[in-house]
Amino acid sequence: MPRASPYGTWASPLSATEVAAGQLQLGAVALDGDDIYWLEGRPREGGRYGLMRRTPDGRTAEVTPPDINVRSRVHEYGGAAYVVSRGVVYCSNFADQRVYRVGGSTKQDPALARPEPITPAGAWFYADFEIDARRQRLICVREDHTHEEREPINTLVTIPLAGALSAGEVFASGADFYSTPRLSPDGCKLAWLSWRHPLMPWDGTALWVAQVGASGALEEPVHVAGGPDESIYQPGWSADGTLYFVSDRDGWWRLYRAGRARSAGPKPLYTIETVLRKPLAEAEFGRPQWVLGTSTWAFADPSRLVASYTRAGMWHLATIDAQSGTLIDIATHLQPHDWIAASATHTVFVAGSATTPDAVSRFEFASGAVETLRAGSSVRLDTGYISVAEAIEFPTAAGRTAHAFYYPPRNKDFAAPAGERPPLMVISHGGPTSAARPTLDLQIQYWTSRGFAVADINYGGSSGYGRAYRRRLNGQWGIVDVADVIHAARFLAAQGMADGERAVIRGGSAGGYTTLAALTFHPEVFKAGASYYGVSDLEALELDTHKFESRYSHSLVGPYPAAKDIYRARSPIHAIDRLACPLILFQGLEDKVVPPNQSQMMADAVRAKGLPVAYLAFEGEQHGFRKAETIIRSLEAELYFYGAVFGFKPADPIAPVRIGNL
Repeated sequence: MPRASPYGTWASPLSATEVAAGQLQLGAVALDGDDIYWLEGRPREGGRYGLMRRTPDGRTAEVTPPDINVRSRVHEYGGAAYVVSRGVVYCSNFADQRVYRVGGSTKQDPALARPEPITPAGAWFYADFEIDARRQRLICVREDHTHEEREPINTLVTIPLAGALSAGEVFASGADFYSTPRLSPDGCKLAWLSWRHPLMPWDGTALWVAQVGASGALEEPVHVAGGPDESIYQPGWSADGTLYFVSDRDGWWRLYRAGRARSAGPKPLYTIETVLRKPLAEAEFGRPQWVLGTSTWAFADPSRLVASYTRAGMWHLATIDAQSGTLIDIATHLQPHDWIAASATHTVFVAGSATTPDAVSRFEFASGAVETLRAGSSVRLDTGYISVAEAIEFPTAAGRTAHAFYYPPRNKDFAAPAGERPPLMVISHGGPTSAARPTLDLQIQYWTSRGFAVADINYGGSSGYGRAYRRRLNGQWGIVDVADVIHAARFLAAQGMADGERAVIRGGSAGGYTTLAALTFHPEVFKAGASYYGVSDLEALELDTHKFESRYSHSLVGPYPAAKDIYRARSPIHAIDRLACPLILFQGLEDKVVPPNQSQMMADAVRAKGLPVAYLAFEGEQHGFRKAETIIRSLEAELYFYGAVFGFKPADPIAPVRIGNL
């Protein structure tokens, strides 16, 4: 029988060490003939990304040596850091950001070949590669940092596959940002996306197509779709040379097919009537392009696509007939994440479920069988310790409705004393144009198995609920998101699902800002908070961040410096007098997105006010923690902090945290 013990004191079989070990970052799946490739980031190797290959005989091995970290710094968030063709890999190495060729040596076994650089040392970052086999070159995005006195210059460039080292020849220029260069099957056309400040790619992008002339240069570029009020995502080609892409022109990211004639506009790939009566009117086939190279669709054969889509926060996998537009769901409990690839016989994707960790998975069309190729975690939790997310809608400010996933406490060995309600942890995700997902997250299970209820909030501004929902945050950052996390906490307390007097809030990056804003501007709601590399001063962030997000706040807050007063009024650092609860902050000291001074300023101000505060800074960490030791220390320190604040003793042996003013 379960033992009676107060919430928060439950002994869990899931340690912080196991959470860190279970955080392999799997992604960027690709097919090369019968070989399957993917990237995996390893906390135990300092967050290094290695490129893995699985051959048809079932053997899995790393392609890259230990001194290669396949990770790009384009936009600082990176993505699309490699491409492979006929066993030869071209990839960005994080340490020097040069492009390397791996494999394909004729002098020795390709598996033993040392990586060879094809770009020189210098201040250039590369990503989003496309191989132009006809002309023996790479086409990719380049971010030029050689001019320190101004922001970097983004272009499309070409790089020869052989011969002298080349930093790249500019292929397309003039826009502030580029992504997704994709050649038609015959190599005669190139499609790509571009956008300009202050737009982000989920606000407005332009889709272009140009002929690739005899000289290899682009000729006759044509604007196909997109603009300041239309976001285009993932252009690509069918075998017959038809261009497909995702657009939110009707308010939802849907699949479209470009007309073959210039006078013919894009047509939706499917209509609601062709979807076997499934209610896809509020489904989305796109994702916010925070990292390069993500995908939601791929051609399996000339007449069939495999696609992933989200509805009400849940992701699904389906096939679509390219001619009729008929969509048929694939029966699986897995929810696909950010990458998908396909062949005539199978599709490969990264996915997770409510009770199984993320994994590289293969679905066979003929048999319907799903095979796990690589699990993101070796941790196997008994379902008696797993809390399954419940999708909830709740009323929020201005008569609107917002969304969240609620996880009740769950541990088969313990039960709370009669009448006790669980402490509530509200999570505000980053982005802010990102989304919480309901698949198994060991960090969330770390808390629920110890007796916390968790609410992962998809506040207004989150993706997956249509363009209008994303745009709720325009001009309202620090208002709409904060109102939603507050109303979520109040709703759950009113429903008896949590103890409103022991509600805490945590978040990272933009979610850290929402956390700090909720704590300072509404001190009556939460009793403690944890900020992971969060924004405390909006004006300071505006003056000191990277190019990709350097105008993002213009749409979220207002044009700077015209809206300087609003930036100041919404900055938690200027509202410390209203803060009334303990705070713990975590920060990577090499963070280029949210500089360390943002957390340091907040910690100093809270300490000076006399409130309990702890600040943990980590050498060698950037934006988002990747090292196992950092993940472990952060989780344990946060639990220790809540125990000290709420007066309970965690069952775990934890190294003490220095808490000022306690």
